[in-house]
Amino acid sequence: MADHKRTTSQRLTQIKDFLTMNKTASTIPWDPESTKFPTRKELPPIAGAPPEAAWVWGEDDFCGRLNLLTPSRVAAASKEIRTGEIVPVNLPLTTPEQPAFGREKFEHQIKVLAPGVAYDDIYHMNTQSGTQWDGFRHFAHIPTATFYNNTKDEDILGPKANHKCSIHHWAEHGIAGRGVLIDYRGYAHKMGIKYDPFDYYSISWDELYKCGQDQGIDIRPIAQGGDIRPGDMLFVRSGWVEEYHQKPRDERAAAALRGHDGHPGEQSYVGLAQEEKMLDWLHDCYFATVGGDAPAFEAWPTRADYHLHQYILALWGMPLGEMLDLENLAKKCHERNRWFFFFSSTPANMPGGVSSHVNGQAIF
Repeated sequence: MADHKRTTSQRLTQIKDFLTMNKTASTIPWDPESTKFPTRKELPPIAGAPPEAAWVWGEDDFCGRLNLLTPSRVAAASKEIRTGEIVPVNLPLTTPEQPAFGREKFEHQIKVLAPGVAYDDIYHMNTQSGTQWDGFRHFAHIPTATFYNNTKDEDILGPKANHKCSIHHWAEHGIAGRGVLIDYRGYAHKMGIKYDPFDYYSISWDELYKCGQDQGIDIRPIAQGGDIRPGDMLFVRSGWVEEYHQKPRDERAAAALRGHDGHPGEQSYVGLAQEEKMLDWLHDCYFATVGGDAPAFEAWPTRADYHLHQYILALWGMPLGEMLDLENLAKKCHERNRWFFFFSSTPANMPGGVSSHVNGQAIF
């Protein structure tokens, strides 16, 4: 009976696609060139996967939503390049000087090959000490201790370690497409909304939507009448980088050295709210990547019984950027009154790697 219902549903979808000129992703593995994708509430159950998992690109897929960055979408995104202005989004490798969450400080050494003639660099760093991509090995679905596409702890460490969900898969695929900035910090300044980005502050979907309206864009997915297309890359400016540069050096260090076991009042930061509306929006827009300027992207510590990280990384396979320098990008967007742009990033090609610096830039 279930097979009969599934076959009937697929036939109805084919008819609708023919009439509407759509191409619906309905059979796993999904075709990334599809024009219509299931909402979060329409996701099909996957045998052996946690509820709400979108492991839909194939059993051996470790690129997740990057599959949406198809040649046709990248070519379409290139039309956002009009003036040729380049805006990098990377903090210096030395920033923050004191990383949070117990991470190591960046160390730089000059190696002399031939005095006065030739030199090398030696870097010692945690790839997540500054502007970073959280890779799929970084954060699991906690209830099942499962990383994206059924990757487990033994795939990452130990005698059975392999390259499942390694960051090098992203490097080999490439990251380029259309970016969109939501400048919530600029909106908050304009509206007189005051908060400390170095303390817990939750940005709701309703507030993001109002911010988008103020910018002149509809942040809903195109399937719901909005401006967001499948494969777009999301950037949210919450003001953490702005505040970092304004705080005295000792206060920045003290904030980074606070406890980080999840208790309110310890390691706390601004970020997106853990709420149903946010989950629906982040999923249903079919962003290729999401990122922001704060250390955790989501409001930290979570006050829900889950983290957005679990959904974004482990369940949906969506690269997550943190501590991006969005200050100059926001200025350029305001200056040009343009909130969409071409964006490219080059993750580290490190087989077995967990994460990477972003090495990203927007082009107008």
